[in-house]
Amino acid sequence: MHRRQKTLLAVLLGPALLLGSACGAGNSGTGTGAGAVPPGVAPEHFRHPGVVVGGAQLAAVRRHVAAGEEPWASAYRAMIRSPYASLSYTPHPAKVVACASNAGTDACVAEREDAIAAYTHALAWSVSGETAHAAKAVEIMDAWSETVKEHTRDDADLQTAWSGSSWARAAEIVHSGYPAWGGPAVQRFKWMLRKAYLPDVTAAVPDYNGNWELAMTDAAIGMAVFLEDRTVFEQAVRRYRARVPAYFYLSSDGARPKPPPGGTIDTPDELATYWFGQRTYADGLGQETCRNFMHIGYSLAATAHIAETAWHQGLDLYREQADRLRAALEFHARYQLGATAPKWLCGGKVERTMGPDVEVALNHLEGRMGLKLPQTGKLAASQRPGGTDDLFVAWETLTHARNPTPA
Repeated sequence: MHRRQKTLLAVLLGPALLLGSACGAGNSGTGTGAGAVPPGVAPEHFRHPGVVVGGAQLAAVRRHVAAGEEPWASAYRAMIRSPYASLSYTPHPAKVVACASNAGTDACVAEREDAIAAYTHALAWSVSGETAHAAKAVEIMDAWSETVKEHTRDDADLQTAWSGSSWARAAEIVHSGYPAWGGPAVQRFKWMLRKAYLPDVTAAVPDYNGNWELAMTDAAIGMAVFLEDRTVFEQAVRRYRARVPAYFYLSSDGARPKPPPGGTIDTPDELATYWFGQRTYADGLGQETCRNFMHIGYSLAATAHIAETAWHQGLDLYREQADRLRAALEFHARYQLGATAPKWLCGGKVERTMGPDVEVALNHLEGRMGLKLPQTGKLAASQRPGGTDDLFVAWETLTHARNPTPA
């Protein structure tokens, strides 16, 4: 939620709106991932690479691309032809990244693009074996770790979430297999994540729109794996377990959605305002459905990224919320594909602006769990090869389309 929207809610709901802890108790669940660890407990030994995409998945992608198989071959061509994959790509690091709501300095865009470029080159190196791409990823990451000190202004938490998630994925792939990036450079990059990113992505944002906390948790759990920080990992798991049930509705929740964890919004009128005027709740509806599907897409992608990273570390967060995530995917895919919205839903008008946000969740729920998601499958197929939203989702047809490899 942007600051001016938070101010509006504060006026509507009272001066205490933005106070409170970010984390709630949540559903503890009973995770059963591959080599499962006890629920909520970080692994004793982290698996690398294991931030959103794992080593077995990358190996499968290499085989598919080498064989010219679809949709991976087309997805790889789209990635490698993008400006992000250019070997002449030039990073533009900044000491202070100041991002205001819906505005900000040039550094805000540059940081997000540079982080995606680093991840793009890491993937290009992993698939092609061309060390020039690994070297370019290192050049971009080193440029930022040598420069950036802090993030400021209204959107600092969201900015660090978007860029930080891509940094963690890029660093994880490169550090796992490119020995030329090591020693002081890696330590400096880790220090950058700890000092310039983690304080923001772990901040309390209980009454903001839920896409904030989900994106922040996506970044936090990715950094936790790269940094091998069990405390940050467990904090991210707790936030996931508290926020996801409060963001995507199931009728088993009761007549109304669960209130945002640790926040102040809990009456029927407050919840309806928070849910953008929606007062009728159906399975799969999201807190931002009546805002637009773009932000729902961000939340679906971030939820899947968190669960995917945890799954690669032996903790099955997908299973805990499989019914909820499946309902949310199918509900929004149906309308994104063009189904007419009934009058009870957002006054009969929905904004169909979802990006390439469903591949990771679809791959697990359908490919690993064997669930049926026909609408989501149609949506994913219509978007392939999925590119990037230029924020924090990138090249997920390449990495996750029909790729149910083990952790």
